Amino acid sequence: MRRFFLVLLPLPLVLLAAACGGGGGGSSVSSSDAAVVDGVHITRADLDHRMQQTACRYKLQKKAFPKAGSAEYQGLQQQIVQALVQRVQLDQQAPELKVSVTDKQVEDQLKSLKKQYFGSDQKKYAAELKKQCTTDAEVRDDVRGNLLSNGIYKKLTAGVSVKPADVQAYYDSNRTVYTTPQTRVVSHILVKTKAQADKLYAQLKAGASFAALAKKYSTDPGSKANGGQLTITRGQTVPEFDRTAFELRTGQLSKPVKTQYGWHIVQLLGRRVHDNTKEQQQQLAFEALRDSKLDEETEIWLRHLKDEAYVELKM
Repeated sequence: MRRFFLVLLPLPLVLLAAACGGGGGGSSVSSSDAAVVDGVHITRADLDHRMQQTACRYKLQKKAFPKAGSAEYQGLQQQIVQALVQRVQLDQQAPELKVSVTDKQVEDQLKSLKKQYFGSDQKKYAAELKKQCTTDAEVRDDVRGNLLSNGIYKKLTAGVSVKPADVQAYYDSNRTVYTTPQTRVVSHILVKTKAQADKLYAQLKAGASFAALAKKYSTDPGSKANGGQLTITRGQTVPEFDRTAFELRTGQLSKPVKTQYGWHIVQLLGRRVHDNTKEQQQQLAFEALRDSKLDEETEIWLRHLKDEAYVELKM
């Protein structure tokens, strides 16, 4: 079973400086605070609790938790505070963007997560919460935060479009990323002489087992034990072998073929893996370019949010 871990926030994080100025002003950070965001306090107790939960999850993943006071520990603290700051900021901006999350949406999402990870078994869910040092109320709060974040993301990126000319230019510049070399799954027998190859070819045409003959007679150490079976990529084998393998029809047996290594008999097996079509490649390029533009639009908004908010951190 996959481990159930909630992500604090899915939106890209904009790292905050030790003190971020902006409009509006705010309350000063007290000794009990980790940060203040436009008057909303994130307490040290909040941070400590999140660190405790993170330590529990490290333990479940059998990872060593950073030692208190170490650079890694402080870095983890900063990541958590930054995520909590951003959550407060999103909560503050949601009404202006007309984004909200209902109790039913939270319940439906949590029900889906329980089904996915625990087969809707409430006892298993409760046991996992205990292992992760959290509560159902905290999970619901995190689910609400994630739903709100996703809602804001959709609102911010609703008007983003990608022009066909831009897709074509992006595809042309990154063609190798979307082109997968053709591959074939074949069986072959390699022997030293044409006479032996002709003899084996005749036996195969008469119905002999290719795998049995390959295991007994083939001199190719890379495929002999597998009954001659191997997967090849176009252009990565010697030309004579490559041409033969890629010209065969599924199930077809080649006549003996000479290469620098000897004489081969090749059979193309039923599974053939083809390169993506050009249309499929361009669709992948479109999705990559679109996602890049969506993320860029979100990051611009978050940078603006950072500049406008009054945030003080005490770490």
